[in-house]
Amino acid sequence: MRVQFVYRENGPERLECDAEIVFEEEGPLSGMKLVGFALWKSPEGEFYVTFPSRAFGAGNERRYFDYLRSADATPGDSKRVKSWILEQFQATRQAA
Repeated sequence: MRVQFVYRENGPERLECDAEIVFEEEGPLSGMKLVGFALWKSPEGEFYVTFPSRAFGAGNERRYFDYLRSADATPGDSKRVKSWILEQFQATRQAA
């Protein structure tokens, strides 16, 4: 499994790139990729990752249902994945 970064022209102002998780191992996901991740740059210059999600209304509030979630509701699993994507991004930038 690896992360692939896709840079595009004319994106939103602070969008650094899109990220895709590519499945290379044997199995039913082999040769597939999971898309919808994005790396953004904050006004302070810090990078952060957003996951694919769907917005829904709850009264006057707007909430988001993340598509990537822990199978057993373990807190912090999404932070681990976000950290891994950021590490791969930094390694890619240093190699360039």
